[in-house]
Amino acid sequence: MDAEIIGVGSELLLGQISNTDAQYISQKLSQLGINVFYHTVVGDNSKRLKKALEIAVDRVDIIITTGGLGPTMDDITKETIAEFLGIPLELHQPSVDRIENYFAKRGRTISQNNYKQAYFPKGSIILSNNHGTAPGAILEYNNKIFIILPGPPRELQPMFEEHVIPYLENRSSEKIVSRVLKIYGIGESDMEEKIKDLLIDQSNPTIAPLAGVSELSIRLTAKTSRNEDPFKLIQPIERKIRERLGDVVYGVDDDTLESVVVNLLIESGKTIATAESCTGGLIAERITSIPGASKVFLQGIVSYSNQSKIEILKVSKDAIAKYGAVSRETAEEMVKGIIKTSGADIGIAVTGIAGPGGGTKDKPVGLVYIAVADNKGFLTVNRYNLLGDRKRVQQSSASIALDSIRRALLNKKID
Repeated sequence: MDAEIIGVGSELLLGQISNTDAQYISQKLSQLGINVFYHTVVGDNSKRLKKALEIAVDRVDIIITTGGLGPTMDDITKETIAEFLGIPLELHQPSVDRIENYFAKRGRTISQNNYKQAYFPKGSIILSNNHGTAPGAILEYNNKIFIILPGPPRELQPMFEEHVIPYLENRSSEKIVSRVLKIYGIGESDMEEKIKDLLIDQSNPTIAPLAGVSELSIRLTAKTSRNEDPFKLIQPIERKIRERLGDVVYGVDDDTLESVVVNLLIESGKTIATAESCTGGLIAERITSIPGASKVFLQGIVSYSNQSKIEILKVSKDAIAKYGAVSRETAEEMVKGIIKTSGADIGIAVTGIAGPGGGTKDKPVGLVYIAVADNKGFLTVNRYNLLGDRKRVQQSSASIALDSIRRALLNKKID
């Protein structure tokens, strides 16, 4: 089956909000083996919505609308669909009861226009909304399926999970599953060269390299009948890619560098502390964003000024005077200082010039030193010349630092 998603709302056209509903629904439909061929967005205008519906019914089996189910006059989705199909609206008493109960529980007075949300095209399957006042609906008409959903993601997503997915599962004979390999530490062209023959010979599963802001990914997608296991098709290709790329493949699906690092630290029973200059605490923030980080993260120090490096991390005045704050020597003393100060097993230190000012011919903007060490004598300091604006340099530095920890743990360089 083929589907089209129609987002209704002038705020989408004006760019005031992002159309995250379409992204979410597309991902879910692909898992059900339903092709999404079109995303359409129209404003709060009945005439233009009717035109969009006219085009959609001519080219897809499933039309999904999002938004326009509120109580105000510009919420026109249900009314327009009913007019387009020539079907009257009917009051759904259970929805009236739910809406009244919703307001009563919150001690609020219900407005007359809220009852508008309890009217649906005749023959609709009503989808209850446990997170708001706007129920959704499914309507089968002339071999087409209309799925009418509210716009707010906190309402739409639970409704989709609870009602729409079970409904569609009973009508799809296929399923599509994707597995995403997360990659860091290799360029896009180099990665493609290593798996070029696999890309040329691909069929099912498909192989799609994707470039992100600072890392890459490869999406493997397999399509099978509902009673088959698509991962049996994905696994052999995944093994080949991992063999070709090695440890630049750091995770899968929802993994991030920071989540992988935290999990490796937990598995190894190691603790970590950070000393940051140009990244301003970004590494610590990324680590502590992961649940369970409290088991391994002891301390993070933002030693932005030379004085703080000297007073807190015990970097020598001579090192800064002779080599500068952005130098291999200073990074080394910073990482040793954070291990001593915190008592952590592992330390990471970053110092650099994020820009836009502060660079010189010998030390240009984007110059960064990253040091990783442990409390048993392991120490490595690497120099990087990063490109981009201030934010990009900071983000890249944090990612490289996390990846440096990951590789040290994986390769058992940290004892």
